[in-house]
Amino acid sequence: MSAEKRPAGDSFGSAQLVKRAKSDANLGGGSAVAAVNGSAQNGALIQAIPRTSALQSPVMELTGHNGEVFAARFDPTGQHIASGSMDRSILLWRTSGVCENYGILNGHKGAILDLHWSRDSRVLFSASADMMLASWDLESGQRIRRHPGHEEVINCLDVSKRGEEMLVSGSDDGSIGIWDPRQKEAIDFIATEFPITAIALSEAGNELFSGGIDNDIKVWDLRKKAVAYSLLGHTDTITSLEISPDTQTLLSNSHDSTVRTWDIRPFAPTDRRIRTYDGAPIGMERNLLKASWDSKGEKIAAGSGDRSAVVWEARSGKLLYKLPGHRGAVNDVRFSPRDEPILVSASSDRTLIVGELGK
Repeated sequence: MSAEKRPAGDSFGSAQLVKRAKSDANLGGGSAVAAVNGSAQNGALIQAIPRTSALQSPVMELTGHNGEVFAARFDPTGQHIASGSMDRSILLWRTSGVCENYGILNGHKGAILDLHWSRDSRVLFSASADMMLASWDLESGQRIRRHPGHEEVINCLDVSKRGEEMLVSGSDDGSIGIWDPRQKEAIDFIATEFPITAIALSEAGNELFSGGIDNDIKVWDLRKKAVAYSLLGHTDTITSLEISPDTQTLLSNSHDSTVRTWDIRPFAPTDRRIRTYDGAPIGMERNLLKASWDSKGEKIAAGSGDRSAVVWEARSGKLLYKLPGHRGAVNDVRFSPRDEPILVSASSDRTLIVGELGK
């Protein structure tokens, strides 16, 4: 994707006017956005913090969606963010300066529930409540193709990390889809007994991790299309899964209001549970709240039903930040892939917040 600034008239997508991002200095009264260390007691906005990013302000609020925002993803370069919403649109943002919105992708007929970028940042993949996956050309802003085949809402999506690009998807129809994005139809479907709400593909591409409403995480041998083992411990629906950068640990979030880590090395002990992280309650909306790793595997973040974005130290489980600012459940939280302490959060309040964590 070109990083050059597009003239307003050349922006692709609809003619919808997207409001300019607001800095924390412009947020009034009770809606002030703060990035506060967990040691602070009053949640007050801290001034004169040493700047650690290219953002115009330490905290930026991005407005433009007309519905709940369920997914936010940095591209692999960290220079762009894609966000998907109940309003059926995908918005594209820059990660520096005023975080301008430079593109709108329209075409889905249902809420956008998950997003992933291709490894070269040129294609975006989306999963929707309209039972379709889609792939989008980010140079032209045009949809490349739709991928039909699921029979219910598609909750989750992941992309292979090496070799030929491959997609995996999980749906309320209880099936796991395996796709070559160059083809319209699925390569294969794996049938399961329960709706699939979270999915992650191993680095090598030979194992697949799935979670659903039966509370268990299943580890699939893709060559045999069979469950190799299960990870037991959550007591409610699994809402997200993500593998650590070193490929040895699985991160899970659940409606039981816990985030957990699991040892997924081939010869790990029988009890693969590593740590449980508390502090991110599911809330009344019971959305599929997502959790994620930072680029070094040192921190983890999760969305919360209490309107905060929560960050822990992965190894110790220490709560580092509980970040206020949103006015609805925080559905997704992601770290920048660059060596820059930036976090983006997506919320049911229809906004995204991009902010500095500090060094």
